Amino acid sequence: MVVEDADGTDGAEGAQDAQGADGAHDTGAPDPKITAAIAAAEAAGPASGASVRIDTWIWSVRLVKTRSQGATACRGGHVRVNGERAKPAHSIRVGDEVRVRQENWERVVVVKRLIRKRVGAPVAAQCYVDNSPPPPPRTPFAPAGVRDPGTGRPTKRDRREIERLRALNGLRGPGGRPEGR
Repeated sequence: MVVEDADGTDGAEGAQDAQGADGAHDTGAPDPKITAAIAAAEAAGPASGASVRIDTWIWSVRLVKTRSQGATACRGGHVRVNGERAKPAHSIRVGDEVRVRQENWERVVVVKRLIRKRVGAPVAAQCYVDNSPPPPPRTPFAPAGVRDPGTGRPTKRDRREIERLRALNGLRGPGGRPEGR
């Protein structure tokens, strides 16, 4: 976690102070790789007071896998900035609240740092404050009609049971029709 100093800097200069004369690091000091990655992300970020496109930002902080998925989510109304739907080119600033709806879960984050380039997960996590509710529990289910390898062809009774399980799960048979008809 990056802590701002009293003068408003992010403490990157203080990382050098944490090293001793022999170059060894204190145990309380941040990881030098993360510190270097944060410095690279800030160098690639916009100038002070500038803004970043929402689709680029949600991609660069790893809320979506690709930038085009971020743009598609914006066009589909799955991304909101400060409570309002955001188009892909919507500009965000530090302090904005971003809501991204993914499957059956909504991520709620507050922008802490603007970046334009995709960075590693530890650095990306420092660019926002995550206020999301916990994800819903996953419900495991067994795939219908999967047989153990090497058991041979299904018997007539096995085939009927497989078809009955597929019908319960709503799976379709050949020709696009529900199985059993």
